[in-house]
Amino acid sequence: MVLLPDGPVRDHAVLVEHGTFREVGPAARLLAAHRAGPAPIRLPGHLLMPGFVDTHHHLTQSFGKAQSFGQPSEIFKTVWEPLEHALDEEGAYLSAKLAGLEALRGGFTTVADAGTRAPVDVAAIAKGTEEAGIRCVLGKIVSAGTGGPAHLARWHGHPLVHPSLAIAVPEDATGPVIKRTADLCAEAGAVLQIHVNEHLASVERSLKSVGRRPVDYLHHLGALGPHTLGAHATLLTPTEMRQLADTGAAISYNPVASAWKGNAVAHATMLAALGVRFGTGTDGTRGDGFRLVDAAETAQRLAYGLASGDSVCGAGHLWLEHATAGGADALGLGRVTGRIAAGQAADYLLVDLAVPELTPSYDLRWELVRLAGRDQIRAVVVGGRLRIWEGWPPDWDARALIARAAEVGPQVVKRAKIQRVEPR
Repeated sequence: MVLLPDGPVRDHAVLVEHGTFREVGPAARLLAAHRAGPAPIRLPGHLLMPGFVDTHHHLTQSFGKAQSFGQPSEIFKTVWEPLEHALDEEGAYLSAKLAGLEALRGGFTTVADAGTRAPVDVAAIAKGTEEAGIRCVLGKIVSAGTGGPAHLARWHGHPLVHPSLAIAVPEDATGPVIKRTADLCAEAGAVLQIHVNEHLASVERSLKSVGRRPVDYLHHLGALGPHTLGAHATLLTPTEMRQLADTGAAISYNPVASAWKGNAVAHATMLAALGVRFGTGTDGTRGDGFRLVDAAETAQRLAYGLASGDSVCGAGHLWLEHATAGGADALGLGRVTGRIAAGQAADYLLVDLAVPELTPSYDLRWELVRLAGRDQIRAVVVGGRLRIWEGWPPDWDARALIARAAEVGPQVVKRAKIQRVEPR
């Protein structure tokens, strides 16, 4: 079975050449047309589906995830900034590769790094993700207004690394810098990643510093557009939603982050109704694609569906769409990945359907959202190359990486002097 943009279909096949889907269609037609080609691989009882796309990650925060549990919402000041500042080149590389491995094991074939504050060359992050074998949208923080053109040129044309520019929050940069950065991304076909309207504290900080809410401020500057990717957006006014829709800006909906440290849940079903482009992101919480789509639907149901009597909340197809093709589109990679279609990169999962959880099956897309798990992922392929087989990379020593990360991680946390609120 193959999960196509219009839904799952039986008796279909794909032809992969040079890392790309060259043909997708009925199996009988492809077999007849390529009798002289390689022997076909038959996969009864399995689903070939697009890999998940994580539209918001922090790859250099892997060593501190458990440090954030039970903490107040704006933990970037007390946990993440100290942690990243304590990283050296090896620590950043190990953190990124570890995050890439976790994401691949969870069915992600693409991750977007929102930019790091670690005092290292972002090449260390690119090296980690490239060695892990995952596609990466690599953000570089340019709040000072420098380094953007060089970063975009450095990674232009790379098969797995797609450059992006980042400003952590709007008030970190001057208005002219934000506008120039947005224009630069628009010209280069890259995305500007920026946290917007994440917490009440961040909204009020923006109001005090620039007199406007974050999304409204970006709109005022002329910095919203198809090249803009706002992260979180949990506290949007109707006007701000309209601004996003009218400008074509995209949002990363991060439901697990809302559950773990947020003030609210982004109104993703409203964004969908208004035509706002959005993908789903982990915010570095946990690299598990099936748990993410489950959280995406569940959060909408609890935050909005129950109050309005909406028993559907978009249905299974909405969440799968925005976790794959919609996420790729939000990252500016809609022509590259996110769908099982001719011309797209062969970034896909092979999922075992012959399991008790999915037997009998009536509506596979709903079942994937609510019942599937990463233990069913037999293979993860990125760019036509097998990256994960039954949970582990077939061509590099992941156990050695884990052992080294277990040594280095606690050392980084110790140097970081993280400030935690300990409940009594």
